[in-house]
Amino acid sequence: MLNRLIELHKVFGQSVWIDHLSRSWLEQGALKEWIQRGCRGITSNPTIFEKSLTADDSYDADLMELHSSGMSVEDIYWELVIKDVSAAAAQLRPIYEESLGYDGFVSVEIAPALANDTEATITEAITLRERFEAENILIKVPATRPGVAAIGPLIAQGVNLNLTLIFSLQRYRDVAEAYITAVEALDSHQIRKVNGVASFFVSRVDTEVDARLAKLAQDPNRGRLPHPGQAAVAQAKLAYEIFLDLFTGPRWQQLIVKGAKVQRPLWASTSTKNPVYGDTMYVDSLIGLNTVNTLPESTANAFDHHGNLESTVNFGLDEARQLWLELAECGVDMADVSLLLEQQGLRAFAESFDKALESLEAKAELLKILA
Repeated sequence: MLNRLIELHKVFGQSVWIDHLSRSWLEQGALKEWIQRGCRGITSNPTIFEKSLTADDSYDADLMELHSSGMSVEDIYWELVIKDVSAAAAQLRPIYEESLGYDGFVSVEIAPALANDTEATITEAITLRERFEAENILIKVPATRPGVAAIGPLIAQGVNLNLTLIFSLQRYRDVAEAYITAVEALDSHQIRKVNGVASFFVSRVDTEVDARLAKLAQDPNRGRLPHPGQAAVAQAKLAYEIFLDLFTGPRWQQLIVKGAKVQRPLWASTSTKNPVYGDTMYVDSLIGLNTVNTLPESTANAFDHHGNLESTVNFGLDEARQLWLELAECGVDMADVSLLLEQQGLRAFAESFDKALESLEAKAELLKILA
């Protein structure tokens, strides 16, 4: 039986990471099963942990003990998260070693409220990283302008990063340039330890662009508009073109000989939000060398069942460029789209973080009553 997730990596050079993490999931062997099926890493975010911490009774014993000790709810949150991330990192350690430090990572995000404060981001990311003994940890930092400014100082301190919530080509270029500049400042011994990914969000772009195109289509005097469901893949392909330009040229070649690892594009938000589109649309269309696709379990299962195994991310670039021109000509401002989506993403993660703390407090009080 064809295992498409394994084939993605072996034949096409793309790693599948699973976008999920919970205590019961780890304890019941789900991660081990995914590793056997081809999973090579894990991503998490405040929304994932909010759902896991509040719905999974596997945390109850730890929650009661930590709450009884007088620990603050936010500190309890981090204790629970760190325990899960550490356990997942241990299960993924063989992949980390076998891949020479390219895969086998678990990503954990700093508090969302710090996304617009460079100095606070640096301090928080270093503090969070120091709480892990495992090497195969990526600290997720939102790629806001202040977040991009934190890349150099954090890499200099040995913190490997997952730059997340990237919604525009310019921001992606800024992130990649900051990574290269930071690596250039290191000596050969430090360079070999540096790794990281740049998380380029996909499906949410189509959700917003499609809504704007639908609004424009209400004008009976307007001419032909681009078809919906194309902008996200086109933008990701153009981002991959930037990746190839930055990580194959003479500047990068000088770093490769010192042992530098490329900062791979990671396609995030790749579950299909519009039921009209195929359930593997954002996997099938973005397959290529030196990329990562982080998938929720449902999308990973769908691709393993009926996904298309074909190198696709570096094809159709002329069409992608033409679509970009057409979107601008018809009045879809992609800079405004990316800014809006960044703000929405930050707000959603902040709300999830706050909701997790509130739910943990309520659950601790309930457990105390029931004890």
